[in-house]
Amino acid sequence: MPDPRSYRPKPGDIPTQPGVYRFRDPKGRVIYVGKAVNLRARLANYFQPLPSLHPRTATMVTTAASVEWTVVNTEVEALQLEYSWIKEFDPRFNVKYRDDKSYPWLAVTVGEEFPRVMVGRGAKRKGTRYFGPYSHAWAIRETVDVLLRVFPMRSCSNGVFKRSQQIGRPCLLGYIDKCTAPCVGNISAEDHRRIVEDFCDFMGGQTSAFMKRIEKEMYAASDALDFERAARLRDDLGAMERALEKQSVVLGDGADADVIALAEDPLEVAVQIFHVRGGRIRGQRGWVADRVEEGGTDKLVEDFLLQFYADEPDAIPREILVPALPTDHAEVEQLLGELRGSRVQVRVPQRGDKRSLQETVARNAAQTLALHKTKRASDLTTRNQALEEIQEALELPEVPLRIECYDISHLQGSEIVASMVVFEDGLPRKNEYRRFVIRGQEGSDDVRAMHEVITRRFRRLLDEQATSVPSSEIGGAGSGSREGPMLVDPETGRPRKFAYAPGLVVVDGGAPQVAAAVRALDELGIDDIPVCGLAKRLEEVWLPSQEDPVILPRSSEGLYLLQRVRDEAHRFAIAHHRNRRSKTMVESLLDDVPGLGEVRRKTLLKHFGSLRKLRAASIEEIATVPGIGPGTAAAIKAAVDQNAPGVAVNTATGEIEES
Repeated sequence: MPDPRSYRPKPGDIPTQPGVYRFRDPKGRVIYVGKAVNLRARLANYFQPLPSLHPRTATMVTTAASVEWTVVNTEVEALQLEYSWIKEFDPRFNVKYRDDKSYPWLAVTVGEEFPRVMVGRGAKRKGTRYFGPYSHAWAIRETVDVLLRVFPMRSCSNGVFKRSQQIGRPCLLGYIDKCTAPCVGNISAEDHRRIVEDFCDFMGGQTSAFMKRIEKEMYAASDALDFERAARLRDDLGAMERALEKQSVVLGDGADADVIALAEDPLEVAVQIFHVRGGRIRGQRGWVADRVEEGGTDKLVEDFLLQFYADEPDAIPREILVPALPTDHAEVEQLLGELRGSRVQVRVPQRGDKRSLQETVARNAAQTLALHKTKRASDLTTRNQALEEIQEALELPEVPLRIECYDISHLQGSEIVASMVVFEDGLPRKNEYRRFVIRGQEGSDDVRAMHEVITRRFRRLLDEQATSVPSSEIGGAGSGSREGPMLVDPETGRPRKFAYAPGLVVVDGGAPQVAAAVRALDELGIDDIPVCGLAKRLEEVWLPSQEDPVILPRSSEGLYLLQRVRDEAHRFAIAHHRNRRSKTMVESLLDDVPGLGEVRRKTLLKHFGSLRKLRAASIEEIATVPGIGPGTAAAIKAAVDQNAPGVAVNTATGEIEES
């Protein structure tokens, strides 16, 4: 592992102008590309002591063996060069936004003498006007099939067009009035182009004026007693309305905008983008990318805008709605404006239709990420691969079919709680989850709390194994997916949940938490249960008595499973902490209310269930609780309204979450 000090440049050698820098590994491969307003100040941040660096940054600088830079004149030029290098070198520590599939476009070849409409994929071509992209090719074809009745333009391939010219007979579409048959001279090039222009205007969002014109012509034909033409125009209106039904109006002002949302976790980021043109959703795209570099939502947004629009300047709208402004907001707007040829506004919507639409896009992004994870977790082959990778990486004697994970949560050192979650065969067994309350400890010492939790859980294991019998002795059957016989209570014949030993114990944290868990097991005389810790920031796996952690590849299914187990333990611990804190706060707030004793406090808590519901209740609703009169209800309301919501802190990660 290279030492960053071995390749650190002298501060005086680094310029102070804007520029772009590249880190290379020992084999010369570019592993990270970044930009800076001041190269000297930015690069100095990478060569601080490793413990003070962000974990992902520390991994990058210890992987690299050299750094180089290029000076530019402006920050906009730095953005352009950064994107060019990312595209050229494909660095492993930069987020790469790639489609998981090729999205179809609706294309009109306006550069040809007789333009045609078609559905296409891949790179754009000059002389072609594009609409979309869309999620499904079949949906575009259905829309085009409907609109060809109104706009009978050419939709055939060049081969079919030339063959019809040679034989002097149009194809089927010409006979059913879905094409004006320019191939046989039924319409001039000028008249055919006018139809094409009307079609493009309609697809571009100029629908109201066109439909009003058709409606006016329909009534005029009816007044002139030309009922056949009026009926045809009526059918055309119906066809256009059916096409518009598939494109709902989401922005009443008819704006052109792209709406972008992200859903993130430590390893991946899901991106969703809705293309709104003329106030209607014209297309949607979404994919999941690996998250392998340092940076928050603002950095992810900036990287996405550069990578998505740099190769598609024609697709840049006037307005781009994002969940957070990019790091270099003004420079990004300037660069996109230069690519588009006119002003581009990048902003975060605050209210109204645009805010509501972005919330919808955000829900889609969250569902995309959840579905992506669910597909990985539900696949049997993938789960087996994950368990085998864990066995190999941790050098376990057998595959850990049952994994237990423990997490500690507290509020500034008080109200310490712990969680235990169980995964069997790579899937959660929620009926075997357990909660723990840590009493008699002061301060935020989650190491001692971890020692207590492991001690209590495995002392219970020893106690239940001592008083249980194998299921085979009472006519039961062993569990096919477990590592040993199911132990049952001799009196009830039911399985004892704590009587089954896990194949692997995972603690949320690093070496200190692992050492505490191993010490607890040693004190109980248990030496055959493997223990590891998963540090959240770097996703490192820590083993007992090892100075260096085990680093699993980011694409490893084993790492993904360990992360799911750890995140589930964290979620369960936070939920338990919030519930306990809510009840504790209710009781403490009501201590000073005159005439409210312990029995009435418990009755009140049981009735409302949480502080949030009690705070939302009116005096009249509180007074309906048995034993609570109007005066006491008013005093209770005054007491709870004076309290503000609190926070819950997870000690292993330092995360703060509102109750």
